[in-house]
Order: sequence, then structure tokens, then C-alpha cells
Amino acid sequence: MPRAEPNSADVEKWLRLIRADGVGPTTLAKLIKHFGTADRALGAAVSELAGIDGIGFKTAERIAATRGKFDATAELELAEKLGVWIVHSADERYPLALKKIYDPPPILYVKGTLTREDNLAISIVGSRRCSLYGQEQATRLAHFLSAAGFTVVSGMARGIDTAAHKGALSASGRTIAVQGCGLAAVFPPENKKLFELIVESGACISELPLRYEPLPENFPPRNRIIAGLSLGTIVIEAGHRSGALITARAALESNREVMAVPGKVDSPLSKGSHRLIKDGARLIESVEDVMEALGYVGEQLKDHVSATAAEATERAQEPLFETKQLRLSEDEKKLYERLNKEPTHIEQIIADSQMTPGIVNAGLISLQLKGLVKQFPGSMFARS
Repeated sequence: MPRAEPNSADVEKWLRLIRADGVGPTTLAKLIKHFGTADRALGAAVSELAGIDGIGFKTAERIAATRGKFDATAELELAEKLGVWIVHSADERYPLALKKIYDPPPILYVKGTLTREDNLAISIVGSRRCSLYGQEQATRLAHFLSAAGFTVVSGMARGIDTAAHKGALSASGRTIAVQGCGLAAVFPPENKKLFELIVESGACISELPLRYEPLPENFPPRNRIIAGLSLGTIVIEAGHRSGALITARAALESNREVMAVPGKVDSPLSKGSHRLIKDGARLIESVEDVMEALGYVGEQLKDHVSATAAEATERAQEPLFETKQLRLSEDEKKLYERLNKEPTHIEQIIADSQMTPGIVNAGLISLQLKGLVKQFPGSMFARS
């Protein structure tokens, strides 16, 4: 597990300020710009606050009355306990691409690492209730993009997001997950192991206090961060009301490229992504298509990416991992030996292995994360 980096200077004051009533990302940016520091903004009189463009007297009173109520000390203590570090937008470690959107989050909670290489990022998003085709496309594209040097960004939701993170991890690449809740929890809870693997190979981040729950209203704002961290967003399977379309819209608003993978014409899951293509989104089938969509940036990278993508494609003809190179537990080895390329129902696996359902479930999840096993509809599993 990577050690947490130091928090940004004066982050306690930033936390107190951003949690005051009436202070959101744009208001906090105005306060910092006007007063120079969070400390000065915390000590400003109501009349000074009210004098800032866009902050009326009533809002100024609310800010002044609540700017000291958030227990920033307890938040920092919990962050240290969880191995989370907190960075604000004035820190040079704050992601450059995210800083350029209209309303960048003033505070980011980070578990894992952020690097300069993450400036070369692509987000992959889509439906939670996706098809097997959608999962395969998300994993494939994420794997090849990651092998080519891109950081893959997504939201760690069920379905396409999870497949994208797994694809990046299978290529030993970097991936960033943006949660719609605080980092004291993992959502969805079944992705706890995935959360841990992402932290080791990138970062899980959130703009929300550590104990915030995954409420529905948290996710649309979360999507702007996914789009903001990336040069472009790829949508794979999205219905008419999919949250992936919110991410695509956020990408457009931030002048980022929007791309979509075509799906089956008769599938409701394809409606949103096909609408994006009709409206001008780039149709994506390969890493080379992504390069073309990125324009100048893609041209600078094309030779390198073409070579690495070709290598990744060649490697994809073989298992993504050599089992001898992986540290498999005895239970994982036993399960893997009982599987082949033909899907087997989990009840049959339990019967053949003579292991408890809990151990079989945990082992299959671990083998999936290691790229050795695929899950098919109807609780069927096979070797990758």
C-alpha cells in the first residue's frame, strides 16, 4: 500500500471554508482570489464578504456563521488513519487538467498517488447494467490504452466502470477511480478488492468529506471530475438517462473530446452512445481512433502508441498473466485448475472443488481481478 503524501499547506483552513454554508467550488475560488489565502477569508467581516461579486449580504451572513463549524481537525485525524492525503487547488500536485474546468473541486481527498503521467488520461464510462459485449469492449480498450501509457479514469461503479479499471490493471497500468462518496467507504461495497488494487496502481479520489454516504445527488458532480481529469471521455453503452451522458456533457463543457463505442442497434443500452455519435462524438473502435480524436496530442503520440498498442494486441492473444508469475493462494490455484475455456456454473465449481461458497466466491473475484477468469451471465465462469 503506497504511503500517504503530506497534505497541502493550510488544508485545515481550506476544509473549514469549503464546508461553510453557501460556499461551493466557484464561491471558494472567488474568496481565495479576493483575499489571497483561506486564512484571511475565514477572518473576513460580513461586509467584506458581501462586497465580493456574486456573494450577497445573506450569503455572506451564512458563510460567516458557519465557517468554523466543520471539525477539520477530526477530519484530518481520520484521513491519516485511513492513509488518505488531502490536496487543494493551490497545490502544484493538484491535477493540471482538472484545474482548467469551470468549477474544479477546491479539495481532493486522495488514497494512492497522483503523478505527472496522469496528465495523459482518458476516461471510460458507461452503463452499470451493461452487456457482456460492453464489458469486453471496456476491458479491451482500457487494457490497450493503459499499455500505451494512458491513465484510465472512471467511477468504479458496477458494469462498464469496473471493467475499465480491471482492463487498466491487467496491463499493469495506472488507473484513477473517482468515488461519489467519501473515501472512508467503498462503493459499491463488492469492489473493495478492486479499490485496494487501484490504490496500489493509481488513486481513488473524492471531493467529499470522508464519511459522506453515496447519495444519488453526489454522482452528477462526481462525473465532472471524471471528465475533467481526462483529455477525452469514451462512452461504452449508455441508455437515454445514463450518468455516462452527464460525464460526456461535462467533457464537452470543458472542451474535451467525446468519443463513443458503437453497440448493437436493437439494444436499449446503445441508445445513448449512438445518439452521441449522431451528434458528433467520435466513433471509437481502437486506440488509433482515440489518437485521431485527440488531434495534435494524438499526432505527437501516434508512433509510440501504435507500437505499444501492437505489442498489447499481440500479448492479448495469450493470457494476460502467466500463472507462474502470480502469487496465487492454494484456494485460487485449486479453483483455476478446475476451470477451462468453457463456462461452468458456480454451483458446479463449488461441488467439484469441495470448497465452501464463501471461499469459492472470494477466489473467483480475486482470479477475475488478476485477469485469469471471466464471468458470464447466469453465474458462469471460465478461464480468460
